[in-house]
Amino acid sequence: MLQLYQGAVRSRLLLGSARYPSPAVLAQAVRAARAEIVTVSLRRESGGERSGQAFWSLIRELGVRVLPNTAGCHSVKEAVTTAHMAREVFGTPWIKLEVIGEDDTLQPDVFGLTEAARILGAEGYEVFPYTTEDLVVAEKLLAAGCRVLMPWGAPIGSGRGLNNLLGLRTLRAHFPGVPLIIDAGLGLPSHAAQALELGFDAVLVNTAVAQAADPVKMAAAFAQAVEAGRAACEAGPIESRDFASPSTPVPGTALLR
Repeated sequence: MLQLYQGAVRSRLLLGSARYPSPAVLAQAVRAARAEIVTVSLRRESGGERSGQAFWSLIRELGVRVLPNTAGCHSVKEAVTTAHMAREVFGTPWIKLEVIGEDDTLQPDVFGLTEAARILGAEGYEVFPYTTEDLVVAEKLLAAGCRVLMPWGAPIGSGRGLNNLLGLRTLRAHFPGVPLIIDAGLGLPSHAAQALELGFDAVLVNTAVAQAADPVKMAAAFAQAVEAGRAACEAGPIESRDFASPSTPVPGTALLR
């Protein structure tokens, strides 16, 4: 089980809900992924509009936990205000906090992110911050009250996988007891498996599933990859070597003369 604040889930695959061909395909993908947490953008699905109510009804029918996000927010005020609205609409203290600092890479504004996290944490929110792999930023987010961190693998929607393996490994080693969820940039199930093999607790995927030729099949593939990666991590992988190491020991082998 993965403990996230006061909630516990079995699935280590979180699924985003944007950019699917249709609500029906989204529902099928969530089921195929066996996801228990789905992220929702308040900007996309307004609680006061009919389309928003229909979407909210679909999410409730799926029986998943909703993780609202502040996608597209570029300032502390904008992110905090969006979080307030999300709690009213979705009735959850959870919030995936995004404060974007750069438009081309959608890199988080880590200064604004930390300030917004401190404000929302003091108001009782359980904050899931979209951040970088920077250790100093991680320390400040934890000091602000965050109990989960969501470092990016690569820029949102890029499909590049894990860009900074050294930084991510260092982050995982530095915070062994903190749930770490790779968020953004994963393009293939193998990227998700690699993240779990490195010891990360879960991954969040949206574009790689929603924009695939067959989103439902891709969702199932990611689910299998996450399970394989977690099992491999728990099994204890061997360390890589620079030279060959024979799998059959030399002593005791037959000598032909």
